Parts: sequence; structure tokens; C-alpha cells
Amino acid sequence: MKHLLLAGAMLATFAVPASARDLTIQDVAALSRVGAPAVSPDGRWLVWQQRETDLAANRGRFDLWRLDLRRKGAVPEKLVAEAEVNETGPQFSADGSTVYFQSDKGGEDAVWGVAVGGGAATQLTRIPGGFSGFKVAPTGDKLLVWADRKPGAPNLEPAMVKKDPNAGSGRTYDQLFVRHWDTWANGERSQLFVLPFGANGASGDGVAIGGALIGDTPSKPFGGGEELDWSPDGKTVYFALREAGRIEPTSTNLDIFAAPADGSAAPVNLTPDNDGTDSLPVVSPDGKWLAYMSMARAGYEADRQVLKLRDLARGATRALTEGWDRSVGSIAWAPDGKRIYVTAQDVQEQPIFAVDPKSGTMTRLTQEGAVSAVVPTRDGMIFAMNSLTAPDDFYRLAGKKQERLTAVNATKLAGIDLPKVERFRFAGANGDRVWGYSVRPAALAAGAKAPVAFVVHGGPQGSSNNSWSYRWNPAVFAGAGYAVVSVDFHGSTGYGQAFTDAIRNNWGGWPLEDLQKGLAAATARFSYLDGDNACALGASYGGYMMNWIEGRWPDRFKCIVQHDGVFDARAMAYETEELWFDEWEHGGKAYHEDPAAYEKWNPVHHVDKWKTPMLVIHGEKDFRIPYTQGLAAFTALQRRGVDSRLLVFPDENHWVLKPKNSMQWYGEVLGWLGKYTK
Repeated sequence: MKHLLLAGAMLATFAVPASARDLTIQDVAALSRVGAPAVSPDGRWLVWQQRETDLAANRGRFDLWRLDLRRKGAVPEKLVAEAEVNETGPQFSADGSTVYFQSDKGGEDAVWGVAVGGGAATQLTRIPGGFSGFKVAPTGDKLLVWADRKPGAPNLEPAMVKKDPNAGSGRTYDQLFVRHWDTWANGERSQLFVLPFGANGASGDGVAIGGALIGDTPSKPFGGGEELDWSPDGKTVYFALREAGRIEPTSTNLDIFAAPADGSAAPVNLTPDNDGTDSLPVVSPDGKWLAYMSMARAGYEADRQVLKLRDLARGATRALTEGWDRSVGSIAWAPDGKRIYVTAQDVQEQPIFAVDPKSGTMTRLTQEGAVSAVVPTRDGMIFAMNSLTAPDDFYRLAGKKQERLTAVNATKLAGIDLPKVERFRFAGANGDRVWGYSVRPAALAAGAKAPVAFVVHGGPQGSSNNSWSYRWNPAVFAGAGYAVVSVDFHGSTGYGQAFTDAIRNNWGGWPLEDLQKGLAAATARFSYLDGDNACALGASYGGYMMNWIEGRWPDRFKCIVQHDGVFDARAMAYETEELWFDEWEHGGKAYHEDPAAYEKWNPVHHVDKWKTPMLVIHGEKDFRIPYTQGLAAFTALQRRGVDSRLLVFPDENHWVLKPKNSMQWYGEVLGWLGKYTK
């Protein structure tokens, strides 16, 4: 049995006292979170944004930190950290002397600059109406910003809206999206604008470069700067955009466009022949090549993400990783253009791979752990990495030597004993190899048994992999005394595209069989698992599976926790917002075109068998699986006389993100588990 030892190795430099205690959600909520790393062109400075929890305000707050990569024994220090202000998205000037960043000082976002050596920051933009993000051109003379404005806005100046004093509060819509993720549509789109930029900052309202395109760039709700890139000469912007069309929610057809930075011509679609997703454009350092990821199948958001390379002069495109059965998750060029670095999920890990742009040859560079950010440097790369038992920190890879650079949570994790993670595999549905892991509580005595928290991941095209989570954290469950078991059922990612595809039209079939066989395999293998004292938990697709288990595996668990799960497939088909997902999962047709495909795996048909106590959780701002699904499940439980409890967050979406709400979530969930596992 191979243990996941990465986390132990990462924390081995910090002595654990004999009186070590277990991890709690209060510990997790208080942790510092690093992200958005930037490295100066000369490779000396690492700058990043770091989130701290403001529990009183029930939110996170961001500062900028820096680390001198050349000075031996250097420790991280704050670069910009003004109280009550968020400083995010650091970027270096071309000469490396200045760090540009986004700040909400004064209540409205602006680009600021500060010398990398420290000192007072200077405001460089004043953009009425705000913006979402920015990228400075490599030439330093232009500023690209993306901001929500009315379609066709010629520049950043907000549109004048004449208010009718007699108007009502109603919203009207003539086409979808009506709402998306957690936001009602208001007629605005995320659009790109370019402003002249110099030592004194940006001037004017800029110029729109999207032409007549109607859509969001970056894409909503999760797209960011990774969907945009500058050409090295600062003359062209490459971006991904899905043209809205009549029914935008049925399309995954993001294309990559090239637009002149001065807005002098309409954008050109570089990927018109592919109806699947094309995104993550990254231009080579010499400006000759465009690397990007591409999915072949229209309407499928979890298709294999192939790395492609376009000759920008000739227009010829070739697939570099067509023969590699993994999905590219991020793309970055080496400074000399001789390698492309990508991340990809691979059997519960998310390592870095180097791709030869000439031959497509792949070389794996890291092993255990989930890499969350990569910044190539002249002598290697800087990257952020986490694991099931360790949050993100920064590392340097030079040749084959991997060096840890930060330990931002060393003090906060001192004295905490983290659990042991063990992988297992078994023959699942169809005889296929299926992987899972078991998490043993650190405080569990030798020979003792622990009650089981059987956690089912969402997606469903996702993975219970070797990564840290601030929401569903196995180490927190283990800290409360539960052994966690998770299985990467058919439909999970990191095992090849056929394995991922197997869940289509099969939601309650092979995945349930995998879960049943996986729990049996785990309890047979690990003697510390009290298999007769188990509860099942899951969110999103995992929440659907809880409703499915309630009726199709009703005698196995002491209790169930169902978060944001589908209860009625018919209602879901008409209530959800990203229709492409639900329709693809049920064969590619809308409910009215093929109702049998939806009803085959519909939990509502098996309510007559429901009897396991269930905690139902939902966010009122969840538009992906609307909260009415949770209300319906709770109503079914109450009418059946099944012990049940409903937890509703009026200020959360599909995820629970606010610190106090996260603590309440764990309090309710662990309380529910404790009630039935004693």
C-alpha cells in the first residue's frame, strides 16, 4: 500500500509536540491562502497575493507579499498591506522594478503600482464604474482591462441610464441566460478595453476591442486572466469568448479571437471550425506560436482538453497531446520557448508536465500533490502546490531539484497532528480498475476503530484527489474522529477520457456500483474502519447520489448529509442555468425531447423507500441546482416521517464560502454524524 507521504514531507520541518491536537474548521478558516504568483523578469523576486480571514467581517482580505529568491535565508515579507483594503493580481513591469496590482482602496477598483523594493504605492487608473481585472502589455505602453458594460460599449465610460420614478421593480427577459451561477442577468457583458499606459498611469476611457461580438470575455462565472494574452509586441490581444446566440446556455463553443489592441479592426476568430471549447490562449515568447487547449465535442464541458499549437504567421494548427489521454488544465511557455509547461490530473494527483512543442513529447516533472499555479523562470519554475493534508505553499524547480520556498502556515499548523492518507484500488463496475483513498484520524489508537464518513465528490466529472480543500476537507472530518473514505467512481477525472465519459446516461448505474464495491473494499482492507457505523455525504452530483442512495441503497448508512443535490431530474432540467451540462449528461437532448433519459435515474421515483436520516443543505443563491431541489427533498423526508433537518444559507451559492457559514456548516454536519454514529 502506497501512502500519500507528500504532506508529511512538506511539514516535516516543523516539529509536532507530544501534546499535538486535531485539526478543526476554526483552524482551517484561519489559514493564510497564497495565490496569483508573479516572478520578476530577472528571476529575483516572487510576489503573490495572500488572503487572510477577517472573521468579524465574515470575509477574506488580501495583501501582497514578496520573497527575495536570491538571498539565502530570505523570508516572506509584506509588500503592500493596507488595512481594510484588498490588494490582488500582482504583475511586474517589463524592467522588473514595479509591481502593478489591483486595489479597492476608496471603494472602487483601480490599478496601482509600487516599487518592488517597497515604498508608497501610486494609483495609476481612475475608471468610473469599476473593472474586474487587468493585464499590462509586455511593451509597458498599454493596459488591457476587462469590465462589465452594456454590449457595444465603445469605451469604459458607463452608460447613462435614465430612471423612471414611476417604474416598478420587475425584471424582464427575452432570452436565456436569465441568471447564471449566483447572479441575475442585468444586460451587461464582460468586455475588453485597452488604454494607453505610461509612467503616470492610464489616461482616458480606453477603446473597446471586441467589435460586434456579444458574449463574456473572460467567460463567466469563473474565467479570468488565463483566458487572455498579449502578443509580445503589444499589438494584438488574444481572448476566448462564447458568442451568445439565441440560447447561450446550450453552447460550450468558446472560440479564440485575435483583436488589434488599437481597436482598428474587428476581432478574427482563429478556431471557427471547432464547435467545442477552445480556451487558455498563451503566446510564445517570440510571438510566433499560440498554444491553447481545445475540446472536440460540442456541448460537453468535461471533454478531453488537448494542447494545440497554432503557427500565427501561416495559420496551421496541430495537436501536441492528441495521443495523451489526459486533460491539460493550465499552459505556460518556458522563457526560451523550448518547452510548454502544463498541469493535468493523473490518478489522484495534479502534477506539472513539460511538453516539447516540436515533437509533443511529455515529461512529468512533479509527483505527488496538486499544483495550482506555475510561473516559468529562466532557470526552471516557481509553482504553488498543496495536498490532502497541507494547504498551498510555493516551490522552486530547477532541473530535477525541487525546493520549498515558503511555509506560510507553519505557525498556525504548529501543534496540530494531521491524519494519514492511504490509497486503495479495486475492480469496480464493468471490471474496471477504480481508485479511492482512506483517511485515518491521527488520534486513533492502535487497534481501535473509527466511524466512517463516506464522502462522494461532485462534478460528476471531478476527483477526490490529493488536494487541499477549504470546503469539504477530509482532514477536518478526521480531526473530529471520523475515518474518511472516498472513491473516484466512473465519471471521475484523471483516469482517461473513456472513464470520464462512462457516467453519461449512467448517473445512478456504474457510479453507485463503484461506491458499493469501493466501500466494501476499503472496510475489508483497513481494519480501523468501522464499516457498520458509517454515514454518507455528498454535494452537487454527490448530493444527487445521496438522494439516489436514499432510495436505492437504503439499508447501508446510519445517516446521510445531502448538500445542493438533484432531487427531481425533470424540475432540474427546466430550473438549472447551464443547460448544456444537464442535456449532455442525459444523452444530448432536452427533457421534452427524451424524458425517459432523465427519468431513468431520477431519485424522486424512489421516495417510497426513503428511511435513512438525512441532513439537507442548500444555498438560496444556488442557481446551478436551485434551492427548490433541497426544499423538495426535505419535504419528501418530512412526509415520510424520516428524521431530517434542513439548513439553508440565504447568502451562499452552490458553495459555502463565508468563514462563519463554513463553521456553521461543519457544526451542523459533524453534529448530524455524531447523533447517529454516537
